[in-house]
Amino acid sequence: MYKNVFNQYRFVLIGLSLGLFAQRGNAQITFTGQLRPRAELRNGFGTLKPKDNKAAALISQRTRLTFNYRSNRLIFQTTLQDVRVWGQDASTITVNDGSRLGVHEAWGELVLANKKDTSFKNSPVDYLSLKAGRQELVYDDERLLGNLDWLQQGRRHDALVLKALNKGWQFDLGAAFNQNTDAINYNGTYYTPANVPATVKDSKGNLVNTPAGMIPLVGSTGNSAKNGSVAILNPAGTNGATQNYKALQYLYVSKKVNKTKISGLFLTDQFSKYALDSLKNTAGTDVGYVYGYRYNQTGVNLRYTTGLFINPVLGSKNQWAFTGGYYYQGGHNRDGLKQSAWMLNLSAAYNPGKWSYAAGWDYLSGNDAFSSSTTNHRFDPLYGTPHKFWGLMDYFYAPTGSPTGGLNNPYAKIKYASANKRLSAELANHYFLLAANQKDIAGAAFDKYLGTEFDLTTAYRLNKFALASLGVSYMAATHSMEYAKNITPGTSALHPVWAYVQLNITPEFLVK
Repeated sequence: MYKNVFNQYRFVLIGLSLGLFAQRGNAQITFTGQLRPRAELRNGFGTLKPKDNKAAALISQRTRLTFNYRSNRLIFQTTLQDVRVWGQDASTITVNDGSRLGVHEAWGELVLANKKDTSFKNSPVDYLSLKAGRQELVYDDERLLGNLDWLQQGRRHDALVLKALNKGWQFDLGAAFNQNTDAINYNGTYYTPANVPATVKDSKGNLVNTPAGMIPLVGSTGNSAKNGSVAILNPAGTNGATQNYKALQYLYVSKKVNKTKISGLFLTDQFSKYALDSLKNTAGTDVGYVYGYRYNQTGVNLRYTTGLFINPVLGSKNQWAFTGGYYYQGGHNRDGLKQSAWMLNLSAAYNPGKWSYAAGWDYLSGNDAFSSSTTNHRFDPLYGTPHKFWGLMDYFYAPTGSPTGGLNNPYAKIKYASANKRLSAELANHYFLLAANQKDIAGAAFDKYLGTEFDLTTAYRLNKFALASLGVSYMAATHSMEYAKNITPGTSALHPVWAYVQLNITPEFLVK
């Protein structure tokens, strides 16, 4: 395996090695790493667990090597990443087991103008550059565009971004276009927007190759099905899942006035159209069918998101900080339904010294089960970092999708940081409610209150390169949470607990 890994990445490694010795002029080179093992106890993480289910424990790990080259005309960065669960591979494996190494970042930023650099004779703006390649898109508080760093694999985009700075203004114009293959004679630019498994079971339990261009419907036992009760491989509720866009474009504009930052975002993303389809399988002992989404339809469903964000900082020592944001989502969602949704967030933080305090409110619209409207009112928080905002147990807009009824979330936090900044601790409380009415099994509206979550986290810096952290989360959920998660009422444990211990090691191998 290791020989294959070296062969696969030898040109990258050779390039990095040559770069370390090829410094000239005022170029800066850094070569850094990250090793982040995290042990978790999951006893209701992400969604409520059945009463008879036992808690699970696991250790995951992220390993990264990042090379960055910076000169007055070019910035270049490559990040190699390996993500795995301890024990996922046997202690001795063969070449057939493959490799989980991947490229998290691989981008180059061409500097086109820079007034601070005298080597540029004509600079119409303070700074102008073009950044191309695999990169993280991180803006404002990461509510809509973020790198999702808590997730071991993170989030990145294959994109092109034109960046300009002038007199305190920032303008970023970005675009991305996705395709599955570069095969010759490929018919059109149809795109299957998910990580699809190589094989799937048909309706009779026979294992078959996943049909090309299809995302299968899979039941809880792994068998394909065509009824509406099955789970879907790529849930359409949130972009926190594996489903990806076909194309994306955005314009981000920001301006800082004294200590107040104001920004605006206009983003459009387009999704491949699909049709429900089936494929007959006669290879097994019984004739079965594979049912799924066939992404070979002409055209795309276009959605747009636009809004404003404001972040005033007040006080002689910046003790007060406020945030406010409003975003509207229109067009058509990925399933082709007309979209009209919105999100509002407000927060205030006071930091006089070692102790700091924060309170806020997030509201994301949803669909009212008693409405006859065919318009989708469920807001999708795009490609942000949901773990940062809606509870560390990730019940909303993360691995298990977004609630149909939206989310209403007032919250409060208190944090301590020692004078030397080596020790910190935070206690956060989230009060979760649905934003819109939903029906119970009898067809009546159930209580919007879903539950209360408490998140206690602490971190201690061991040295310059290592940070240890510990977290414990508890939720007091209600039966309404079962309805919101599409779980049969009365079958779940309503007091989930989640805990983790993490060590984050970030060495600097070379900084010149």
